Amino acid sequence: MPRCKVNLSTMIFLVILQGAAVVLFCGWYMEFSHCGHAPSNRKVHVLLLSSWRSGSSFLGQAFSQHPSVFYLMEPAWHVWTKLHKPGARALRMAVRDLIRSVFQCDLSVMEAYLPEQHNVSALFMWFESRALCSPPACPLTPRNQLSNQTRCKKACDTRGLQLAQDACSTYSHVVLKEVRFFELESLYPLLQDPHLDIRIIHLVRDPRAVLRSREAAVKALARDNAIVLEQKNTPAVELQYQVMQEICRSHVRINERAILKPPPFLEGRYKMVRYEDVARNPLEEMNDIYEFVGLEMTPELEEWIYHVTHGRGKGSRREAFKITSRNAADVSQAWRSTLPHEKVKRIQEVCKGAMSLLGYRTVDSEKEQKSLEIDLLVPREPYQFSWLPAKTEHPETS
Repeated sequence: MPRCKVNLSTMIFLVILQGAAVVLFCGWYMEFSHCGHAPSNRKVHVLLLSSWRSGSSFLGQAFSQHPSVFYLMEPAWHVWTKLHKPGARALRMAVRDLIRSVFQCDLSVMEAYLPEQHNVSALFMWFESRALCSPPACPLTPRNQLSNQTRCKKACDTRGLQLAQDACSTYSHVVLKEVRFFELESLYPLLQDPHLDIRIIHLVRDPRAVLRSREAAVKALARDNAIVLEQKNTPAVELQYQVMQEICRSHVRINERAILKPPPFLEGRYKMVRYEDVARNPLEEMNDIYEFVGLEMTPELEEWIYHVTHGRGKGSRREAFKITSRNAADVSQAWRSTLPHEKVKRIQEVCKGAMSLLGYRTVDSEKEQKSLEIDLLVPREPYQFSWLPAKTEHPETS
């Protein structure tokens, strides 16, 4: 019987060849499926989850202006204004499916909610997205520059959504801001989808400050209020408090679900952020948020963040939905001098559980309310919690 002699150098070569084959196979497999936990398209999908008047427009812009981000502001607005359903519960599946498609850069899903022969301007607040003002969507703004919304409105209103869809596919991060989710359970299919790498930024704000801000936008929020309250007949004097109660309950549901008994697929994907922490230390907080989702701070963004949070503006009714240069720390405390104490007591009653959970101290008198030397923000630990994601490499923006 013949013997097969294999010398040492041949054995080493065969081992190296086998290792190379394994590496190549894993690379091929990742193209068509996923190796380990990495999604096939290597994008990171960020859902900025908040509620109305909680500072989410600022945080959304801090993402939008980043050169690696494709951002859309509240695409679910189209679902709530187009579908004739009574309340948020009946709409949540349609909202979730819309979010899934947009995360995958399939903007054809928007066609059902837009008029025929539409332009990009048919998208809600489209000019808030720097990506829609930059190539390939629009030649106006180079990707490494900050966008100007006024100029964008005039120069970037293209026909259809194809260029916007083409743009989406060239970014490493897709970020969507939403105020129309009231629990995490409806997002579970997205979190379990191997083709999506979702990170949830849960932005909350002191309910007393939210109430004051909502009073500057009563008419603009009327339709949303009715949907939040499932079209219940609520006395006008109680309307805002009932809406705030539902919002506060939703923050509790979301936070407790993510922290107390999180399902395995939530690990590495949730971070709660308090608006007041961002207002006090904007650069530090934004660096932490960027790190959580795998983005790096740029000098241009540092300057922009500092400018919009250290201005002289105090905010006004005219600026209810605008991002202008203001003193963010002063704005976050403005309710203490302007909101009647009776309203403060009422909102503390309806949001007591949320305030305790999220780290906001109550006040027992008008004097205590207006004494700004009394800090009403509980130190962040243990209130800030996040599963820290593993760092991954992301594709270069082009």
